[in-house]
Amino acid sequence: MSLELKNIEMKVGVETYIHQTNLKLEKNTINILLGSTLAGKTTLMQIMAGLLKPTSGEIWFNEKNVTGLKVQGRNVSMVYQQFINYPNFTVFENIASPLKIIGINHSEIKERVGKVAELLKLSPMLDKKPDELSGGQQQRTALARALVKDSDLILLDEPLANLDFKLREELREELPKLFEDRECIVVYATTEPTDALMMGGNTATLLKGKVIQYGKTLDVYNNPHNLSSAEVFSEPPLNITDIQKIGDTCSFLDNSAKWKTKMNIRDGYYKIGIRPHNVTVKKNGDNSVEIKGKILISELSGSESIIHFKNGKFNWVSLSSGAHQINVGEEMKLYMNVDECLFFDQSNRLVKNV
Repeated sequence: MSLELKNIEMKVGVETYIHQTNLKLEKNTINILLGSTLAGKTTLMQIMAGLLKPTSGEIWFNEKNVTGLKVQGRNVSMVYQQFINYPNFTVFENIASPLKIIGINHSEIKERVGKVAELLKLSPMLDKKPDELSGGQQQRTALARALVKDSDLILLDEPLANLDFKLREELREELPKLFEDRECIVVYATTEPTDALMMGGNTATLLKGKVIQYGKTLDVYNNPHNLSSAEVFSEPPLNITDIQKIGDTCSFLDNSAKWKTKMNIRDGYYKIGIRPHNVTVKKNGDNSVEIKGKILISELSGSESIIHFKNGKFNWVSLSSGAHQINVGEEMKLYMNVDECLFFDQSNRLVKNV
């Protein structure tokens, strides 16, 4: 089983929603579409489902061209961020509805609904109507309806966005387990890199209707092909600055920070990208280099401190564990773990150690 997009392109008038895309998803895989709002994730999923026909290109499923096949002719389930339920049905009837349509017998329906309801913590609510539920409970009902069907293709468009933090954390862990024994392809769209890292599987980074990179999630995270892919896969935003390398020494262009590098690359000018959790308020080992910043914003988030600061002409973000009282407007020292820097050439392509 595989789903393959061959030279897919989607235009509306003169505007291109999806640029030419080639992507092959294999069975028994979870595939993350990671990108900001309006990156093209939903449009791409609707093309996969058959809800939209691409302007050009072909969609192949199980080695058959299904480009013109309507969604009704495909064994596919889709869940949107905005929950959709039948208001006059109970939770049980909502979840069971796709099974009734295809003629599953009552005892099997009861068993399958019970199993997915237990997973999504809906068992006590099976006799209630949607208007008796909270927003999170309604979204779980919509999610359960998609999961109970045993579709060949399951499309989840930011399905956890309306759930509370604790339940989101639980479902991030449980969803991959749920699909372990299913013969299906799962596509999960999100704006959050944390979702991709916790779900695992494969990730495609998207920007303005283009698939920038696709591969194993950790490989895309650790080895982005270019600066754009690295930026998509960083939240808070990736810190970027220009540097010069001469011999075994790297330095900011204003010489405010210098360090010895292990990167065996030619001398010259580069951009470095470093994720916020590698810029901290306390020195962490010998590879932490002091940098200076003027504090723009200070946020306390649970057990973490997020600091937005100015370094030269660039705005940076620091993410440190613990609660740190920082005064806006003051100059302070921060520490950058130089071993975690990503190097990009003048064409913004990743440069690897040789």
